[in-house]
Amino acid sequence: MQALDPIDRLSGVLERFRVHARLHYSGPMCGLDHFDACEGHGYLHVLRRGRLEVSHPGSREVPESMRFDEPTLLLYPRPFTHRFHNPPSEGSDFTCARLHFEGGSYNPLARALPALIALPLARVSGLELALELLFSETDRVRCGQRLLADRIFEVVVIQLMRWLLDHPQEAGVRPGFITGLSDPRLARALVAMHDAPGEPWSLERMAERAGMSRTAFANTFREVVGQTPADYLSDWRMALAQSRLREGRPIKILADELGYANPSALSRAFAARVGMSPRDWLARASAEPDD
Repeated sequence: MQALDPIDRLSGVLERFRVHARLHYSGPMCGLDHFDACEGHGYLHVLRRGRLEVSHPGSREVPESMRFDEPTLLLYPRPFTHRFHNPPSEGSDFTCARLHFEGGSYNPLARALPALIALPLARVSGLELALELLFSETDRVRCGQRLLADRIFEVVVIQLMRWLLDHPQEAGVRPGFITGLSDPRLARALVAMHDAPGEPWSLERMAERAGMSRTAFANTFREVVGQTPADYLSDWRMALAQSRLREGRPIKILADELGYANPSALSRAFAARVGMSPRDWLARASAEPDD
């Protein structure tokens, strides 16, 4: 079988649904540190040195208690209550950032990720240089330190996303667009849909992009992604519509961009998928905190 040329599986998603990081803390932590989901942030923690016990009060999604004895990266992509228990005499050395996924709970990337990803730093190839620069910036105060640290944290998130695309099962990622992008053939169809959501994507055209027959493509897509190609495309279009509505884009323009015949057709599809009209959804979404 002829090898497929590599494609960029992430840029189309991250350009439309950006991830922003903000330096939260750097240095030793001793005793109990609490991170409350009510704050509305995701978190990226980097355990540089020492050991750490993490608890998740009342959670059924992740173990109630976890212990780490080596440099480790912990990603909480969504607001999730967690507590750090650090030895009072020794402490542990951390660098932490708050994360904001544009669109909040409507961000398809944040929805696709498990509640926690915990990885030894050595597992993620290519992370060493970014972390070396990050630690250099957070070890002492210099001009522009916070801004540069924020950007480096965002680089670390992208590198972690790259790793996830190649190791979805190891990270505990459920069937969805990440597992789809992990499949070399399905990824070609998914990237094409991400980049041009307004195109008339028939099943034949999707299968052609993947280099598969219609039947093989439909069956593989459902097995790997967990839904039909048509449902996935509809969800992607609705996620984009939600994002653009929050930016103030008129529905008339969105209908054309997303492949609907007119605003009424988009409104009907939106209501069927989301459960309310675009106007009602926007009113409710505008009342929710975005960060």
